[in-house]
Amino acid sequence: MSSIPSLKIANLAYAYPDGHQALYGVNLEITKGEKVALLGPNGAGKTTLVLHLNGIIATQQGSVSVAGSVVDSKNKESLKHIRERVGIVFQDPDDQLFMPTVAEDVAFGPFNSGLRGAELEKVTNDALSKVGMLEFRDRPPHHLSFGQRRRVAVATVLAMSPEILVLDEPSSNLDPASRRELAEILRSLDVTILMVTHDLPYALELCERSVILSGGVIAVDEKTPDLFKKTELLASHRLELPFGFKL
Repeated sequence: MSSIPSLKIANLAYAYPDGHQALYGVNLEITKGEKVALLGPNGAGKTTLVLHLNGIIATQQGSVSVAGSVVDSKNKESLKHIRERVGIVFQDPDDQLFMPTVAEDVAFGPFNSGLRGAELEKVTNDALSKVGMLEFRDRPPHHLSFGQRRRVAVATVLAMSPEILVLDEPSSNLDPASRRELAEILRSLDVTILMVTHDLPYALELCERSVILSGGVIAVDEKTPDLFKKTELLASHRLELPFGFKL
């Protein structure tokens, strides 16, 4: 395992132009291959934090490093490299799927990075195989179910061979079978994962470690099973396990 962390955030603080302070000094390190859940109530700053990881939001104070490379929004070449290393899968797959076919959507990123011909075809097919969607490669994305579209959205990111896969509420709006299928896929991937979720059972199923972002800082950082036994601590951060859920 590499000694260089997949993600290192040091003293990250951010205030929006209207003066709202979203982050007050976030410190977080994720080692290569870890699967970590990012938890917290609405308004805790989770989205603001995630958008720093590939430079969509420019760093004001502190630093963010991906596989040892500092995220620098002012350096276009560096930023291009970072965005290939940080794959963000948004909550709505329709925000990521816009090409006529599934294969063209998955090939879009590698094509724009210079891949062509047989190499591009292989990368596309490999990514689709990882999410169990290879047989749908020639279908229009809008003909797929919601769960299938989410899996294709994951494939579009995997095709770039990211250092870290960031998932925004991956289980939302999925039926039970699609939820299970996606969990099996995510569990099989050999990639660092940061999963932003309110779905605590999904976090328990997939992530050995959970951090709670609250009040603009990392308030809790523990092994997921240990944290979820502390119902009062969870409740203090407006997090709850479903009624009747047994650890």
